[in-house]
This record gives sequence, C-alpha cells and structure tokens, in this order.
Amino acid sequence: MRGNYSFRQLSSTCYRSLQNEPINNKLQNATKTSTPSKKTLTQKRSEPKNKKSAISDSEIVKWNMSITTHMRNGQWESALQVFNSMPRRSSVSYNAMISGYLSNDKFGLARDMFEKMPDRDLVSWNVMLSGYVRNRNLGAARVLFDQMPERDVVSWNAMLSGYAQNGYVDEARKIFYRMPDKNEISWNGLLSTYVQNGRIEEACRLFESKEDWEVVSWNCLMGGYVKRKRLVDARRLFDQMPMRDEISWNTIVTGYAQNGELSEARRLFEESPSRDVFTWTALVSGYVQNGMLDEARRVFDGMPVKNEVSWNAMIAGYVQCKRMDTARNLFEAMPCRNISSWNTMITGYAQSGDISQARNLFDRMSQRDSISWAAIIAGYAQSGHGEEALHLFVKMKRNGERLNRSAFTCSLSACADIAALELGKQLHGRLVKAGLETGCYVGNALLAMYCKCGSIDEAYDIFEEISEKDVVSWNTMIAGYARHGFGKEAMTVFESMKTAGIKPDDVTMVGVLSACSHTGLLDKGTEYFYSMNCDYGITANSKHYTCMIDLLGRAGRLDEAQNLMRNMPFEPDAATWGALLGASRIHGNTELGEKAAKIIFEMEPDNSGMYVLLSNLYAASGRWGDVSRMRLKMRDNGVKKVPGYSWLEVENMVHTFSVGDSFHPEKGRIYAFLEELDLKMKLDGYVSSTKLVLHDVEEEEKEHMLKYHSEKLAVAFGILSIPAGRPIRVMKNLRVCEDCHNAIKHISKIEGRLIILRDSHRFHHFSGGSCSCGDYW
Repeated sequence: MRGNYSFRQLSSTCYRSLQNEPINNKLQNATKTSTPSKKTLTQKRSEPKNKKSAISDSEIVKWNMSITTHMRNGQWESALQVFNSMPRRSSVSYNAMISGYLSNDKFGLARDMFEKMPDRDLVSWNVMLSGYVRNRNLGAARVLFDQMPERDVVSWNAMLSGYAQNGYVDEARKIFYRMPDKNEISWNGLLSTYVQNGRIEEACRLFESKEDWEVVSWNCLMGGYVKRKRLVDARRLFDQMPMRDEISWNTIVTGYAQNGELSEARRLFEESPSRDVFTWTALVSGYVQNGMLDEARRVFDGMPVKNEVSWNAMIAGYVQCKRMDTARNLFEAMPCRNISSWNTMITGYAQSGDISQARNLFDRMSQRDSISWAAIIAGYAQSGHGEEALHLFVKMKRNGERLNRSAFTCSLSACADIAALELGKQLHGRLVKAGLETGCYVGNALLAMYCKCGSIDEAYDIFEEISEKDVVSWNTMIAGYARHGFGKEAMTVFESMKTAGIKPDDVTMVGVLSACSHTGLLDKGTEYFYSMNCDYGITANSKHYTCMIDLLGRAGRLDEAQNLMRNMPFEPDAATWGALLGASRIHGNTELGEKAAKIIFEMEPDNSGMYVLLSNLYAASGRWGDVSRMRLKMRDNGVKKVPGYSWLEVENMVHTFSVGDSFHPEKGRIYAFLEELDLKMKLDGYVSSTKLVLHDVEEEEKEHMLKYHSEKLAVAFGILSIPAGRPIRVMKNLRVCEDCHNAIKHISKIEGRLIILRDSHRFHHFSGGSCSCGDYW
C-alpha cells in the first residue's frame, strides 16, 4: 500500500476530514455504526467488492489516453506502469499497448501483450497483423491472417501492403482478387505495386478496368511512365486527367526536364495554374541534369520560396561541373543546410582531389550519417591515402555509425591500393556478418581487392560466388588474371563471358589484349584486336592500340609496332610511345628508344619514369656520358626521380622499405640474413646484373648497390617474419628491376617459399626458382 499514490491520497483526505469533523458528530456516527442491522451487514459484505470494480467507462478512457500519450512520447515503460495499475482494462487498453509497442519498435513486447490478451477484437488482430507486416515477417503475418476469426477491408489491405512493399507482386494480386470488399486503398495499393515493380502494362490494364480513379492514382501511373521514360504515354494520361493537382504538374514537368526536353518542360511550367516549390525545383533539376547551369541559376534565383532540395539541386549542379568555388559560395549562403548539403560538398571536393577541403567540411559537421563517412573514406581512398581511409573506417565503426555498402566498398578499395590483404579479409568477414556481401556492388569490390592483393585463387572463389555477374565482374576477373600473368586463364574467363551472354565492352578488350601482352600470346592478341569491331562492335581506342604495340614490341617486332602506330586513326599519346620505349629497352634498340623518349619528354616533361628507362638503355649499352647527360637534364628541368620503395603486411601492420633502408627496427637482423642469402644464391648460380647500375663505378661497388634494393629487403623480412607455408606478398611502387627479379627466383628455390611480388606493371609469382611471367616482362 505504501507505494500506491491513489491510496495514500485517499487515506490523507479521510484523515483530514475526520480531524475537522465536530466531536459530537464523531460520537454520533460511532454510535450509529456500532450495532448494524442484519440487512446492513449483508450489504457491507457485498458492497465493498462491487465498489472497487465499479470504475466508470469514462475513467477507463482517461487511463487509455494516458497510455497512448506515454507511447507517443516514447515512454513505453511509463505506459506499462499505467497499464499495470489499472483496476480494470478494456480491449482498447490492450490495443493501445500493442500499438504503442509497435510504434516504439518493441515488436517482441507487442507480440507478448497480444498473446496475453483475454479477449481480442478485430482491431487487436489488425494491429498485430500490421506489426508483422512492418517487421517484414510476412510468413508469420500470413499465419495470423489465416487464423483471424473475422476480417475487414483493413485486414486485407494490410496483407496486400505487406506483399507489395516486399516486391511479392503475384501474392499481392491474389490477395486483391480474393478480397470480398475493396476500397480506394485496395485499388491504389495494387496499382502502385505494379508501378513500383516495373510491371507497367499490368498497371495499365488495372487502370483501364475501373473508371472512378482518384487523382492520386492518375499521378501514380503517370509517374510510372515518367520513370521508364515513356513520355508519350505519360503526356496522354496527363491530358486525359479529369482533374489535376500540383503533383500532376510536377510529375509531367519533371518527366520532360529529366529527359532533356527543356522547352516543353518550361512551357508546361508556365502553364501550371499554381506552382509550388516542387514545381520550381523540378525545372531547376532538369536544367542541372542537362548541364544548363546558367539557365538553372536564373530559375533558381527567381524562385519565390526555396527549400533544402532546391538549394541542394543547384549546389549539386556546380559540384558535378567541378565549379567548386561557386558551389561553396552557394553552400555558405544556404540558410537551411541539411546533411545532404554537407555530403554533396564533401563528395565534390573529394572527387576534385581537394581532400583537405573535404576533410575540413567533414570535421565541421555537427551531425553525420553513413553517407558522410562513406564520402570522406572514398575521398581518401581515391586520392591514394589508403591508410587514412582505413583509419576513418575504423573510427566510423567506433562511433557506432551504421556501416553501409559504400563505406565497405571504399575501404576494400583502400585495402587493394596498399595491398593490405589481412585487413581486407577482416572486412570481408564483417561484410558477411552484416549480411552485405551479396550482389555485384560489394562482390566486385571484394573481387578487385583479392586480385590487387595478389590472392588470385581467392579472387576466383569470390567471382564464382557472385550469382548475377555484370560486365564489371567479368572485366575485373579478366584483368586480374592478365595482371598476374595468367593469360590462358584470362582467355578461359573471356570465353565463358561470351557463353553467358554478356557482351564484351572496350574495357573487356583492354583486359584481353593486356593478358595476351603479359604472356606473349601474339597470334591470339592479333586475332582479337582485328576482330573486335566486327565481332563486338568495339572501335579500338588508344588503350587497345597501346596494348597491341606493347605486345608486338615485347615479341621483338618493333617495325610492325611502329607501322601500327603510324596507321592509328589518332595521334599516339605518351602511354603509347612509352610502350615503344619499353620494348626498345628490352631489345636494346637505342635509336628507337631515343626517338620515343624525345617525343614523350615533349608531351610529359615531368615524367621521371621515361628518363629512367632511357638511362637504363644507355647504361646497358655502356654509354655513361649519355647517362650523365640524362641526369643533368632531369636536374635542369626540375624532374625528380620517384624514390622506389617496397612494402608488405605482417600481422596487420604494413612495413615499408627503401633502398639501403637504415630505419627499420630489425635492420640488423635483415641485413645479416641477406648476407647469408647472397652467399647461398651465388652457390646456386646467381650473378648480379651490374649493367643496370646507372653509375660508372667498379663492379664490386655495383654489386653492393644492387644487394640492398627495397624489394630484397622486404622479401628477407617476410621470410624472417611470416611462418613457413604462407605466401610472402611484397608490393613495389615502381617496376621491379631485372637483378631483383633474378635474385628472388633463386631465393624462392633456396628457402622453399612462394613469393608474390606486385610492381607497378604486373604480378610475379616466384616458386621453386622460376617466375610465373616466364621471364617475359
């Protein structure tokens, strides 16, 4: 009793009344009640019990209203306290609790309350049915629906809505035609189901089967036509409408605007009897989507009222056209920024390569969503800052933000760029746990990650698991095999792609020709190059020609490569000349190499890689004076050689090495091990390729300079740190040198280890003293 507020209040009131009552009245009352009659005693025995339960309906209504109010405010525990303290409950009380639980996402409590309910009415069944539908538990919803002792149109509409929202069109149609009574909600429900699921012809037949449609139904069908770019049908329906509202005008204006028919969109806009902010915004968006920013801005400036969508549409237009300064000015002037506004600007700066401005805005945001995080992670990943992208992904998770597919995909891309395979595998595990690993979008990101991290077998496993492969899936797998030097496997995937009915595109053929180039499949590559226009309708672009020139050049057919270049339908770019220069270095054709280099220097005067290639060509020919001249030319032109470095991942930590590295904490152990390896390699027949040293010094000094290249240091550390039986995966930012390539072949044989090396050009798989490239690289 002490905890019952109503009882304490009642006791207190009685006590005060007694205190204020005259003494003689008390005595009189005491005398009157001291000897009750038999009739009075009988009444006393029965009345108290009846009085306690005699709560009026109006009082029950007040209790129920209190429950509803608590539930609306999210105070479901307080609502439960009210419910538990009620002396009597009606079915409305139970229904209020069930409905309140559902609105507060307490489905389990709602179900328990429904099960405990002594007497269920139709409202109870309908509320619970809607709860199952809202939680996408259609199986349980159907079981409950079939158990209902009676149903009304609300019950049928709830099941129809459930099937419709989850894309079960046929089931929704069956429910509709079984309904004993239909209302406008029923008809509109099936119509919108057809429209939203792309079954526009069925929607049209349903629409024609009934005459008295509401304006919302006309708008729904017209919107379906617009979405599928069937403007003629949309306009026909618009002209037939017995009555139009603002949504009707907005839909047709949007349809013409989005499809580039701006003059008709503008004419309809002018005809519109009443324009709201959505009508204006539809026209602004139409101009923006068609790149007519100045016209969009004139309409935008003339808007009597603007909302967030209007501002965001205009800002997005400037962002898409890389006019970030104008976008920023509009963003700063915007009086009603929302998260979408910030996200658009962050994405714009990130895509423009201005990651510092993107991060500045990100840090200024008072509130972020998963799109904000994904945008900044993508910005860092795309600008080559993979480690910071992954750091932000971890921070996003710690902040409790929902990890979406976009964030996972960008993080996987970052793992691919820095070859962080172990972290990529952990992300893969989290994807599976989150149930996000299905579909092409994420599947392709996983596929690319495994390909770029040197795990081609796991990449193929992912490729096989993608149930509905798109052209990107096939292209990624072909390019992956090509870069790993597995040309025959790439050809097998290409043939399977055609068998699956997927039409190759220009990217596919770049992958195919690259695979032929990396593995010396000259005849096959030539056949594909000259037949791709006839077979697949693909016109060769500069990338296809570059692959073909590289293929001919590597095979030693330098004259044919030059002839192909002369017959190109466009001027060769630096990459094409670079392929010819690379072939000249392989085959020692100094004259052709000088010619190619001269043209490249004119196109890309800051391309240090081409200076190095030509210097290598001079060094191999013993032309040390020309090597010095190239060094001076680089200095005079302010061209700096990109420093070579290699890295590998050990226990989730990336270790980076440069030539002659003296900073690694285990440098003493690494150098001692390399000295031992050097002796073993020489006994195995290894000879240093001293001709590659770009300095005219003694042979012994050249050997010393080659001994501590970054890739050798990384391989040595990998052998010391990674357990036997596991591959050693090393990445290098430049092309692996010939001496290191030869040395690692011997190391793989001596140590009995699989060593996978990714350089700027391709992968090399070293095992048992040989390389997967067959020394054709």
